Amino acid sequence: MWDTYLTASSVEDALDKLGQLGEGARVIAGGTDLVLQTQRGQCLAHAVVDVTRIPGLAEIYEQDGYIVVGAAATHAQIAASPLIRRTAPLLFQACASIGGPQVRNVGTLAGNVVNALPAADGAVALFALQAQAQIATRAGPTWIPVADLYRGVGECALDRCTEIVTALRFQPLDASAGCSFQRLARRRALALPIVNAAVAAGVDKGTVAYARIAVGPVAPVPFRALAAEHALIGHLPTEARIAQAAQLAARDARPRSSVLRGSATYRTEMVEVLVRRGLRAALQMTCDA
Repeated sequence: MWDTYLTASSVEDALDKLGQLGEGARVIAGGTDLVLQTQRGQCLAHAVVDVTRIPGLAEIYEQDGYIVVGAAATHAQIAASPLIRRTAPLLFQACASIGGPQVRNVGTLAGNVVNALPAADGAVALFALQAQAQIATRAGPTWIPVADLYRGVGECALDRCTEIVTALRFQPLDASAGCSFQRLARRRALALPIVNAAVAAGVDKGTVAYARIAVGPVAPVPFRALAAEHALIGHLPTEARIAQAAQLAARDARPRSSVLRGSATYRTEMVEVLVRRGLRAALQMTCDA
């Protein structure tokens, strides 16, 4: 499949190897997307640089008020992490729903982000968490919003010859926050989602203090339902208000008809259903806290 397969010992070493290999070189970690894309002729990489042996790149930890997930951390590691379960249960739920055990044991959350497909469960959860990605270059590392890496279906803003995602981070949800991850698929496992929704919300003195609603795959990139969020903030979390927000999320979604996922009309209706369920669950959690 590839002419050259190199293993990096550090981030700097990986950047050097990418620079030497030039156009057509790619970073590989789990490879659950890259291998299939190469076999299908969708990725014309002639060389890959393996980053899974870089020390520390698979760690999950708390630092400077953020939860940090290393770029080589797998979905299984994230789903099993007590820190993730405590500070971002919706990310645990999202990563636990991906594929089967074999995929979760090798696939990485950072790989989902770089692959930039709007259906990726973990990426939808990251949008609701307002996550950031650390980009390593020869000039040094920098943090940017994960949302800024998405340009379209499968189109990542990363320059894959000179830049590497080395970590993801987000601020932990506070103890009184509520969250929920909802997923609709043809079967419970080993199936891509027809629609998925990630919700995080907080209530202060009886009214909604903040709400974040991310949905996929109903647009070229994971979709933040901003109108729905604004309809909730500052208001009592009543059933009528939740229903209105869900309707606004469905109104602003732009799914396309698909042989695998169903008609655009059906998927739009399911956006309303999943967002309503997610909001109910999240707001119930925060009201009970």
